[in-house]
Amino acid sequence: MQTLIFGAGNLLLSDEGFGVHFIKYLEEHYLFQDDVELYDGGTLGIMVTHLLEDADQVYLVDVVEAKGEPGDIYRYEKEEFLLGKLPIKMSPHQIGIQEVLTLSDLRGRIPEKVTLFGVIPQTYEAGVELSPTLAEKLPGLAEMVVDELKIVGHLIEKRC
Repeated sequence: MQTLIFGAGNLLLSDEGFGVHFIKYLEEHYLFQDDVELYDGGTLGIMVTHLLEDADQVYLVDVVEAKGEPGDIYRYEKEEFLLGKLPIKMSPHQIGIQEVLTLSDLRGRIPEKVTLFGVIPQTYEAGVELSPTLAEKLPGLAEMVVDELKIVGHLIEKRC
């Protein structure tokens, strides 16, 4: 099973870059086999359709505008994307990811499993660092995703 972990976001706007920081955190703390691809998607959106369509399983990590407190993490599955049931607005590059999934579905090339982990940001101020609130969420979310991948048979090692 080919798995893609896709981190979206703009590194120049603090918490907006959460997905990209998440990919960097995984690269620094874990070793993955070739069946897991970590991808810093930045704000590319529709330009990465081929990556999503080549995977069997996709984890998207991004910030979302939803009810709750900064740092709250929500989980959404593919059906919620396709049925338009997301009670949230994804960050400014949402046009890319949600539209890409819909286009992939229309073409019959959508991955079997798509999961979004969306975190509520604390700030969008200019800056390349996450707010402390979101920075402390990286380890827990990474462990959750890694544990799920191990359950379905991916071999992942923690770096020393």
